[in-house]
Amino acid sequence: MHFMTRIIGVDPFSIAEAAAVLRRGGLVAFPTETVYGLGANALDPAAVERIFAAKGRPRTNPVIVHVAGVDQVPLVADLRALTQPGSPEFVARLAERFWPGPLTLVLPKTAVVPDIVTAGGPTVAVRVPAHPIALALLRAVGVPLAAPSANRSSELSPTTAEHVLHGLEGRIDLILDGGPTSGGIESTVLDLTTHPPRLLRPGLVTPQQIEAVIGPITRRSEPEASATVWKTVANASGSVLRSPGMTAKHYAPRAPLELVDDDGRSRVEALAGDRRPIGWLTWPGMSDVAGSIRVEMPADPPGYAARLYAALHDLDAAGVERIVVAQPPDDEEWLAIRDRLRRAAWG
Repeated sequence: MHFMTRIIGVDPFSIAEAAAVLRRGGLVAFPTETVYGLGANALDPAAVERIFAAKGRPRTNPVIVHVAGVDQVPLVADLRALTQPGSPEFVARLAERFWPGPLTLVLPKTAVVPDIVTAGGPTVAVRVPAHPIALALLRAVGVPLAAPSANRSSELSPTTAEHVLHGLEGRIDLILDGGPTSGGIESTVLDLTTHPPRLLRPGLVTPQQIEAVIGPITRRSEPEASATVWKTVANASGSVLRSPGMTAKHYAPRAPLELVDDDGRSRVEALAGDRRPIGWLTWPGMSDVAGSIRVEMPADPPGYAARLYAALHDLDAAGVERIVVAQPPDDEEWLAIRDRLRRAAWG
């Protein structure tokens, strides 16, 4: 089914309009501090079904539920069912330190959460976003919002309203244009139903920051690429995922992307010719290569994360034949960025 998708600016009237669309089962894209999310009433299975249809998202891939504050978490998560040592206290400590913010917690779900939200599993991924527009919308609509990234499944996440429209025009009702997002990549996902807690998806909150609050956590091996491997971190039945962002290929531009261990110059020179240009993500100080479009990426992880998806969107829009990316450093500050790049390059 196709709709006329509108982009509107943000003011109290547009927030109220967006909330009305959501209450009647519609889909609204809105900015968060990470990327743009595609929101639907998380307690309405028909509305959440529309998210999956619009994105072309597999039903085995759960979606994150966004709430306006920690006081709303018990509506969707059964904290009494957390039986692992320290887990209830961990929720409180992490919420105090990181919420509102880009940390998603996997918790036992309550009965009001539809199975489509959790891919039929017993857990739900929950976070409180930090973006003022996201929070205003959540308060206005008065219900939790299921909100994965506002893009077609496995493609690049959007960091502007224009990115959303390019991927989902005619598939969703409304886009709240809050300008570019600041974080640039998706939230960290931490499973609190295991002991010790398990990092399911690296993100803007680093493992070191989490461990400073609750102690040691388990890190997923890098990369967990095959279905056989990533199903081992699913629920006990082994049939569904606990978290989004765990499929082998994800966050991918249209142009094939390859990672190289040096600055990328030699690979770009080998590929460049009389065909379409080659995209090149590299570090500051490099000179141009004929037949390429060079993008200098920030040398710090937060700056790189904020720029990454926008740079890949720009290269896709330029019609490059291939994208060559200089591999970031192999340390935990770069863990989330390396994760996104490896999934973008998979296959």
